[in-house]
Amino acid sequence: MSDSVTDAPGTSVRASASLGARVRDLRRARGLTLVELAERSGLSHPFLSQVERDLANPSIRSLGSIAHALGTSRIELLAPADETPATAVSVVPRGTAARGDFGNEEAQLLISRPDARFRPLSIRGFTREFGDVYFHDEHEFLHVVAGRVEVELDGQCQTLEPGDSVYYGGGVPHRWRALDAAGYHVLVVKERPHVAPQQDGVLA
Repeated sequence: MSDSVTDAPGTSVRASASLGARVRDLRRARGLTLVELAERSGLSHPFLSQVERDLANPSIRSLGSIAHALGTSRIELLAPADETPATAVSVVPRGTAARGDFGNEEAQLLISRPDARFRPLSIRGFTREFGDVYFHDEHEFLHVVAGRVEVELDGQCQTLEPGDSVYYGGGVPHRWRALDAAGYHVLVVKERPHVAPQQDGVLA
C-alpha cells in the first residue's frame, strides 16, 4: 500500500475540527492508550495528546506515522465528513469525492458520511516497491480495475489482473505494489472501525 504528498520538514497539515476526535476515536477502537500509540508512531505522548485535543497540527509526515500506527490512511483521517442530512440514499457526483493520500498513492474516499458502515476508496498508484505492511481489525475488499498488482497477504504474494478481486479478514497483514510502469487502479472497500463506548478512565 502506498502516499503521494511529499513531506518537507516543518510542513504541517491544517487540521479539521474533527481530526483530533477521529484520532482519539480510532485509537480507542484499537484498544490503545496514548502511550502505546506514541510507541507505535514514534511520536511523543504529550504531542499526541495535543493533537487529540486539537491543540496541535501534525506535519504531513507525523500524520502519516499516526495513520500507519492506527492501521488507516491520511485521507481517512482528514477527509471532511459529509454534512448532508443522513438519508437512506447518498449520491456522490463525479469529481466531488474527497481526495488525498493513501500510503504513497492518490486516493478518493467515495463516501464520507459519518454513519456509513464501510469506506470505499478509489486508489491509483505507480509505486513498484512494497511499502510498509498494514494491518487492522476491519475486514477489507480489493478489486483491480486496471493494471497488474502484486498483493502480499500474511507474507504470501499473488498477482492480480484487471477484474480480479480479493477479500481478507481483520488482522491480516497486507500491502501491494504495481507490477508495471503504467501503474494500477484499484477499488478498496474497508469495514468502518467500531468505536465502543468508553468508560471513565479507560483508554484516556
